[in-house]
Amino acid sequence: MQRSPLVGLPFRKMNGLGNDFVILDLRGTDVRPSAADARALADRSAGIGCDQLITIEPPATKSAEAFMGVRNADGSAVGACGNAARCVASLIMAETDRDSIALETMSGRIRAETAGDQIAVDMGRPKFGWQDIPLAERIEDTRFLDIKLGPIDAPVLWGPSGVNMGNPHCVFFAEDAAAHAIDRFGPMIENHPLFPERANVSVAQITGRDRIRLRVWERGAGVTRACGTAACAALAAACRRRLTDRAAVVDLDGGPLRIEWRADDHIVMTGPVAHEFDDVLEASHFGTREEP
Repeated sequence: MQRSPLVGLPFRKMNGLGNDFVILDLRGTDVRPSAADARALADRSAGIGCDQLITIEPPATKSAEAFMGVRNADGSAVGACGNAARCVASLIMAETDRDSIALETMSGRIRAETAGDQIAVDMGRPKFGWQDIPLAERIEDTRFLDIKLGPIDAPVLWGPSGVNMGNPHCVFFAEDAAAHAIDRFGPMIENHPLFPERANVSVAQITGRDRIRLRVWERGAGVTRACGTAACAALAAACRRRLTDRAAVVDLDGGPLRIEWRADDHIVMTGPVAHEFDDVLEASHFGTREEP
């Protein structure tokens, strides 16, 4: 097999509440990872192991410090990742000795700043229009989508909300989020015909006007310990259904995120980042052997 052009490049392994990333700083290079590279590096048995491969690239405009690219474990490119944005922002703020920066993503420009020992990221405005999520058919009220799990006359989960937070999200509400096997039905809902671009799937349990318990299946990655855009989507969906106030702590498997839907319609996510280790990419990480 052909040797990956990424071999020899340094990388960082980081995570946001257990949602883990291999981060490549590609500024100053013309190398870009392929879908196959992302799949190989994300492989937890043969590669490095991660939920997403993240790249730091030169920005297209001077209004941002960098472009952040995101590839899921299956190699697919996605528009946004809130936990990764905090990690990348922390690196660039340390590099530039600044406490606020802007990042470009496929889904648009986002702003991040320090918040004590955590990072706050403005994730932008949630989108609820059927064409913006997007959905395959016109649905005027996306607070309740016609999706059911279980027997038709006695479904276990039904009527999820649709939201776009840089990625399409399908949010179910349940009395007990832990009681539902999201690893079993997540793939089916991710690929439901209603979602032409697939969807992240969540089960939300309202534990108070300011608290949500959330479990997440990420499209192209599977069950993850945390998903920033899913946490934002869950709060927005809960507010639209009048289940919570506009600010809440979202408790994910990996820990809590503070989510606030501000009066300017932007959603701000605040949470920690963790640095695991630094290393250099080797041919063995790609399931290949370097040619002599």
